[in-house]
Formats: sequence, C-alpha cells, structure tokens
Amino acid sequence: MILPPQGQGRPLIFGEVLFDTFPDGARVLGGAPFNVAWHLRGFGLDPLFVSAVGDDSQGAEVLQLMREWGMDTRGVQVDALHPTGTVAVSLEEGQPAYHIVPRQAYDFIVLSKVEDATRHTEIALLYHGSLAIRHDHSRHTLQGLCEQFDVPRCIDINLRAPWWHRETVLNALNGAYCVKLNDEELMELISPDAILEGDLQNAAERFHEHYDLQVLIVTRGARGALMITPDGVLAGAPVAVETVMDTVGAGDAFSAVVLLGLLRGWAWTDILDRALAFAARICTVRGATIKEKGVYAAFLDTWVGDSGG
Repeated sequence: MILPPQGQGRPLIFGEVLFDTFPDGARVLGGAPFNVAWHLRGFGLDPLFVSAVGDDSQGAEVLQLMREWGMDTRGVQVDALHPTGTVAVSLEEGQPAYHIVPRQAYDFIVLSKVEDATRHTEIALLYHGSLAIRHDHSRHTLQGLCEQFDVPRCIDINLRAPWWHRETVLNALNGAYCVKLNDEELMELISPDAILEGDLQNAAERFHEHYDLQVLIVTRGARGALMITPDGVLAGAPVAVETVMDTVGAGDAFSAVVLLGLLRGWAWTDILDRALAFAARICTVRGATIKEKGVYAAFLDTWVGDSGG
C-alpha cells in the first residue's frame, strides 16, 4: 500500500486521551494517540483525533485545551457513563511505570459517532496504539474504521500489563503498513522467554517478514532505534540530552515525526534521524506534550533547510 501524494488527506489518530498524574501532584494531559495528534498539530498538520472523554470537568478541560491548540474536536465523543481517562505515573530507576485505570471513556468509542465526524473527510492514514484495543467496544469501532478507510495503518505497540493480550495485539498487526515498538516489546511478542541480548536485528527482520510489514521500527531507549524499510535496514544513533526531566511521551514524539515524514515524503534516513531528535527534546520537559509553538517551528525550520526537507 502506497501513501497518497503529499498534501492529500488528513491523518486519523484513534485512541486514548487521559491525564498523567505524577507523585508530586503534577497532572499532564496525555495518552499516546493524543500526544501524537498534539505534536502533528504543532507541526502544522490537521489531524482528526478520534477518542472519548467523560461528561466531567476533566473532559471539558481536554476539549478546551484542544481548541486552544487549534485541534479539531469533532472526533472526540462525550460519554455520560464513563469518566475521562487517568493514569498514575511513577518513576522506577528513571523509567516511567504506569497504573492504568479500567473502563474509561476512551474504551467506549462509538462507531456511528465517528462516522459523523469523518463524513466528507479525506483520510491519508490511520494511526492507533495497542491500549485502544484493550476493550471490545473501541476495538470493534477501530475495525469498522479500518474497513471504511482503505489507507495505510500505523500501529504503536505499548504493552501495559495487564491491559493487553498476545492474540489481540498480534491480530492487529495483520495488514498494517508501519509498526513501532521497543526492543523489549519485540522480544515479548516473539517469545516471552527470548533473551534480549541476542541478535535484535535478526529478530526484527523475522518479525517484519512474518507480518508482511512495509516498515518496522524498534526503539532502544538510550541506544537509539532500528528501522526496517522497503529500502533496507537503518540504525539510528541516540541524540544526547543534557538534562532529562522524564522520558514520558518520548516514543509518542518519535511516532509523530514518523507520521509527519510519511505524509511529507521524507527519505527514510531523515525520518529516523528527525524522530530521534524530537524524541530527545521531549525528554527535557515534564510530561509528553509541549505548548510552545516556537519549539515546533524551530524543528521545521531546521528540517526544511536540510536537503530532505
């Protein structure tokens, strides 16, 4: 499947929006798909974010923040029966750990309401994570969207125990264009007993071939990332970060630049290098999003000045 020509269609971003809460009482708007949509808007795109919030003060805050950022809110449903999502984030040896609450509004996205939001809208690609398919209701809605839109589908795998099932996640990979996951998640899906110190590239290539993917991205934290593309295998070096605030949302920042690059027709090497650079920048702030448009503009200025921009 080939992406449409540059500038045609909008990215449809499907899944959770929630508030990340931290031990010191800080609260930051997040959720992997929401973070991706936020960044895409920061970079000047017009994503259609499809999710659900509760009929509560936090849901109203989500919608207000989206409007202030210039995001389209038509795809966000208001659920009177379930609350806006929350996640308690703790840091364990410098890495974030997540306590995810069950039965949140984003678990109950209604297909008919999504169809109203997408009517007369040209979609260029569809992005979703694995948490969005933990509940039957939203999973069936996503399946309906995949049937409605014959566009490349990009999946961001986040294995958050106990909210994932091997069969559900692996089934979601069928027909995907691009899949992103980290090295530990790759080995977990290949075999729970696999040894990470083995040949990661060989494991990634086998996974890529087995699921007939166009693109497979394996992030490796401080060791950069591996990307398997139609043109071959690329290894990206990490970008140094002088002061790390936290790593929450770094993967989502990476994903947003990958989608931006796909829609802009960037070379694979540019996509990888630029995604690593922006992910590193997110590590310098608390939480997963940035509210300063100048940050996005500075990256765009740099990228446009490069040969692949």
